[in-house]
Amino acid sequence: MHGMNPISAAGTLPAGKSPWRVELTETVKLALPIALTQLGQVAMMTTDLALVGRLGGEAIAAAALAHVILFTAFVFGMGLTSAVAPLAAQAFGAREPRMVRRSLRVGLWAATILGIPLSLGQLWGEELLLALGQQPKTAALAHEYLMGLAWSLIPAWWFIALRGFMGAVNKPQPAFWITLAAVPANFVIAYVLIFGAYGAPQLGILGAGVATTVVNLGMCAAALWVCYSQHPFKKYKVLGRFWRYDGHLMKQLVAIGIPMSMTFLLEYGLFGGAGLMIGLFGANALAAHQIALQIAAILFMIPFGIALAATVRVGQEAGRKNPAGARLAGFVALGLAFGFMTIMTVIVVVFRAELPAFFMDPSMKDAAQIISIASWLLLLGATFFIADGVQTAMAGALRGLSDTRIPLIFAAFSFWVVGFGSLYALAFPLGFGVTGVWIGFTIGLIVYCILLVTRFHLLTARGYIPEAPKAEQHFTSKPLPAE
Repeated sequence: MHGMNPISAAGTLPAGKSPWRVELTETVKLALPIALTQLGQVAMMTTDLALVGRLGGEAIAAAALAHVILFTAFVFGMGLTSAVAPLAAQAFGAREPRMVRRSLRVGLWAATILGIPLSLGQLWGEELLLALGQQPKTAALAHEYLMGLAWSLIPAWWFIALRGFMGAVNKPQPAFWITLAAVPANFVIAYVLIFGAYGAPQLGILGAGVATTVVNLGMCAAALWVCYSQHPFKKYKVLGRFWRYDGHLMKQLVAIGIPMSMTFLLEYGLFGGAGLMIGLFGANALAAHQIALQIAAILFMIPFGIALAATVRVGQEAGRKNPAGARLAGFVALGLAFGFMTIMTVIVVVFRAELPAFFMDPSMKDAAQIISIASWLLLLGATFFIADGVQTAMAGALRGLSDTRIPLIFAAFSFWVVGFGSLYALAFPLGFGVTGVWIGFTIGLIVYCILLVTRFHLLTARGYIPEAPKAEQHFTSKPLPAE
């Protein structure tokens, strides 16, 4: 089969190459376009934030609050649609192409079923923010943003599922090219709609949300067209019998995806909840927190891309019933994430004063104070960047083994017992404010990182391999030819 790991395909290594070198090469080849895709997506978010920042500190604070509401819904669906990747990778490794298609199909179904109510729920964002004690003017601006953003959920989830399918069959490059084209398109559309350029209506912060939705619809349509019509994806006939609901495989997707969703929610909930707490310290503190967190998110995208590659590499080896290959793939991903984040942490510390200035007009009111606070937060964040990179790589490797329930327990303990407990105590009773919140992030992430690495080591040391995904019996006739 094209794309098969050269170690496991023939049971031997290419002459003169070590298992680590071969696995490193294969992982980098897969991770690089995935990571660049992630960077492209965060580039669009960064562009939006930079443009919104020209509307003032209150607009940045409103965008931060709107993202808390939207991303709470988004990360829940992201878990379900991300489960397409391990299911499809295991099926690909087991040489069952029809199961690859069905894994994608149930992911698209799940995104649609979940997306309708959660998209509509965004329209009550202002009421929720007011109930949480946020300032009325900031909550009203956040509501404007959400009115445009709300409709981006379903196409964004579809793109995640389609991207997972592409990666599972070792061809992630089209998702990168689609995202690369979307970055300048997003900038132009957002600029035109926010500021009313070229005769367009001046929509302000609403325009940023509308631009995000338009671009997500375009990315989804492009990815669907590639998967339907282009080699090697078209042989999977991704829209074949799309109306058929595959209840048996949907249960497997839910069994893997719901714990993933809950884990994402627990992690994002820690950062989102902290954002709401920081909002109590004022708009400037919240704007600085959002800028520093956006810079951290840019760094995080490379390890997250490595994690997605780890899910595929480990999942393919699991489908081939090769526990040694799965263990090797996971630890190679860990090493890549650790090395990258170590280098980037040094860079951020050195340029911590210059980076936040990108997001603000220095002549604007309070800009100097916001930039100063953000610079300090980046220095504090250097203590958790490495732990964050390693934990996401290990979480991706464990997803390749369909191991999502125990990591969910780890996340609940690390983020909410240790992390939230620490940041609340440091921020309020001990009086450290925003500084205490960021120290609490560090403590929770380090604990979570240690637990995940230990879990992966123990599972793979005893040769654990999950069962490959299965569909109902009446779906199993006429297997497609393997690549």
